[in-house]
Amino acid sequence: MNRRDAARQLALFLAASPLARGQQDTAPPAPKLEDMVNVFDFDPVCKANAPKPAYDYVSGGAWDEWTMRRNREGFERITFRPRFLVEVDKLDVSTTLFGQKLAMPIFVAPTGTHSLLHKEGELATARGAGAAGAPMIVSTSSSYPIDKIAAAAGGPLWFQLYTGPDRDSTREKVERAVDAGCKAVCVTVDAPYFAPRERDIRNRLERDVPERAARRRAEAQISQPYGLPARFQAGLNWKFIEELCGYARVPVLVKGVLTPEDAELSVRHGAAGVLVSNHGGRFLDFAPSTIEVLPEIVDAIGAKVPVLIDGGFRRGTDILKALAVGAKAVCVGRPPLWGLGAFGEAGVRRVMEILQRELAWAMALAGRPTIHTVDRSLIRIERI
Repeated sequence: MNRRDAARQLALFLAASPLARGQQDTAPPAPKLEDMVNVFDFDPVCKANAPKPAYDYVSGGAWDEWTMRRNREGFERITFRPRFLVEVDKLDVSTTLFGQKLAMPIFVAPTGTHSLLHKEGELATARGAGAAGAPMIVSTSSSYPIDKIAAAAGGPLWFQLYTGPDRDSTREKVERAVDAGCKAVCVTVDAPYFAPRERDIRNRLERDVPERAARRRAEAQISQPYGLPARFQAGLNWKFIEELCGYARVPVLVKGVLTPEDAELSVRHGAAGVLVSNHGGRFLDFAPSTIEVLPEIVDAIGAKVPVLIDGGFRRGTDILKALAVGAKAVCVGRPPLWGLGAFGEAGVRRVMEILQRELAWAMALAGRPTIHTVDRSLIRIERI
């Protein structure tokens, strides 16, 4: 063996040694819950943990996903007018809605099928939200029945309603939710047909529990114009809101409002509030961001009924801007799901605690110690 062969053999030996293998095989340590500084930090951890179709379902929007992006961009058009030498040593972010005292004006928004991200699904989400003191709106499309979610919850619950497949079953859903302890019903009106979410189509996502899957197969047999995927909601009109308010036994909010006209119709037909929403950019693409239409909706009906909002909220400053415009509460959808997919129940709790803390921090730095001191004089809105 010559010197060159000896050097080659030595290199091969060293490459195969346990020390070298350990250096090559060692992966960076997994992030820890305490390392999460803001809600954005949970997103990559969730992505790493979740199957691609599940992550795409959570993160995707309709068609070109323009509205989903617009939701975030809308906050950039609002700046603060902070005031100083205000006593902010006693902060309070609690609020009251429909006579119910809430630890924070930040809800877990209704989102479906949490079991795609965690085996305990909405049970873990409800426990995490409750531990943080955050109210949760439970989706009709949940992985678990509403009574099981209510039993797991440690905080206030509302219910989000998708109607169908007929009026009797719709009423049964509402009555079951109210009997389980839900204090309000948010009826979604911006989803007359199933959504054109191309990520889910390409992934051939199957997210339904067996009962809903069977119903969807039955609905798919219904003839609809141009082959659109059917849904019972396509045949509804404003009379349904009156019907729902007549038997719900709790306040009814109309979710999906984007214009003052529909906000006024909601109130006229009996709604106790509205939820300004574009479904997180997941139905009609090129709908406006919710924060940009919030002022005109608050101006139209804010003196009559509470106005809530969702759509792209990621920071305490985002939430403070909406409250300053006149929203009574904000709903966050994707961040709690990132928390659930990343760390389960503890992740949901951490996400909601971060948002609560950021809101309190922003209020303190802006010179507004309580929710009641937050008003439109705090902000300047840039006109488009």
